Amino acid sequence: MMLEMAMESVFALVDTFFVGRIGVEALTTIGLTEVMMTLIYSVGVGLSLAPMALIARFVGEKNPAQASRAAGQSIVLTLLISLLIAVPGFWYAEELLRLMGADAAVVAAGVGYTRIMFVGNGIIMLLFLLNGVFRGAGEPATAMRVLWLANGINVLLDPLFIFGLGPIPGFGVEGAAIATTIGRSVGVAYQLYILFSGRSVVRIRLQGWKIDFAMQLRIFRIAATGAFQYLIGSASWIFLARIVAGFGAAAVAGYTVSIRLILFTLLPAWGISNAAATFVGQNLGAGRPARAERGVWWALGITSLYLGVLSVGYYFFAGPLVRGFTQDPVAVGYGIDALQIFAIGYVIFGVGLIPIQAFNGAGDTATPSLLNFVCFWLLEIPLGYYLAVERGYEVGGVVWAVVLAECVLAAIAIILFRRGRWKTKVI
Repeated sequence: MMLEMAMESVFALVDTFFVGRIGVEALTTIGLTEVMMTLIYSVGVGLSLAPMALIARFVGEKNPAQASRAAGQSIVLTLLISLLIAVPGFWYAEELLRLMGADAAVVAAGVGYTRIMFVGNGIIMLLFLLNGVFRGAGEPATAMRVLWLANGINVLLDPLFIFGLGPIPGFGVEGAAIATTIGRSVGVAYQLYILFSGRSVVRIRLQGWKIDFAMQLRIFRIAATGAFQYLIGSASWIFLARIVAGFGAAAVAGYTVSIRLILFTLLPAWGISNAAATFVGQNLGAGRPARAERGVWWALGITSLYLGVLSVGYYFFAGPLVRGFTQDPVAVGYGIDALQIFAIGYVIFGVGLIPIQAFNGAGDTATPSLLNFVCFWLLEIPLGYYLAVERGYEVGGVVWAVVLAECVLAAIAIILFRRGRWKTKVI
């Protein structure tokens, strides 16, 4: 699962690396668009929590028929939701970029990129969803291979579609969106092949696509609070990005580079947390809650050690890392400051992440939703505005707000996890 999530982070990092060669406006475009796309990622991850939790329970109960039914019904629900996002996202792409604080030059350079990403949102959500199915089934190697395939195609196509080859012209920043969408589409096709061909514990049959209202209700109960949980967190990033946009394109570019670098190595920690979530679900299904709790504490220790080592590297090598993506001196300054502040609180990100995913694995998505609302909306956003605008710390103020909010989240999550109410959750 660590390798799987590392591959997911490569998508964003590769795009940032190549698009950074075009200019600050192009880099700002993908930064602002990616912030908006996090809403879609949130829906996708939230939807994937339902089949992951349900399938983990069904596998623990040795009930493959119900696991397959849950997977098929989740796909139907995801396709319907993605259509509701694609149409308005395409038509209002320019307005959305302006709303995020993009100036005329950024909108002109990047509206095509934004439209392509919104149209392809269904592919993104299916990729998350179906890998959630594999995780719930205890088959993380399959999810890893899917993203290795999708990323390999993206890495090959990115420079080709962005810069062109010989007499074949490139598409600029739009080429990054085309390459990413193609790579993810191939990954989804491979996922469906595995699930329909019987190469997984979970085998989907065509009759599994027929609407099952009872199963849809079970999925929706978990997915709704799961999606809301991640939407709260993603929406907070949108507000923070809007604050950063007020300091100019160079500030957005530097902030974008630091975020991409942090996420590149944080997503493997998500892999550990996903493993903990699956471990919790399967052990609760098997009636072994004490074993589920031990696994979470082990995951927490491993994650803290992993992020602790990385935080040292990010702090002392922030300069060379940021300059690898942009040469604009103002953007580099913002990026270095942001990366070093993130590094100071990097371990805390993992300390909060593991118990939150343990709740999700138990099917308790309501507790993380409430924690996200309190820590991100009631604390992080107001504090970010105060430090960045009122106190004049600009991008550094926004990043400090993120670190402090994560500290509060981690402390509360650990306390609630130790109380153990998640062990009795019925789904």
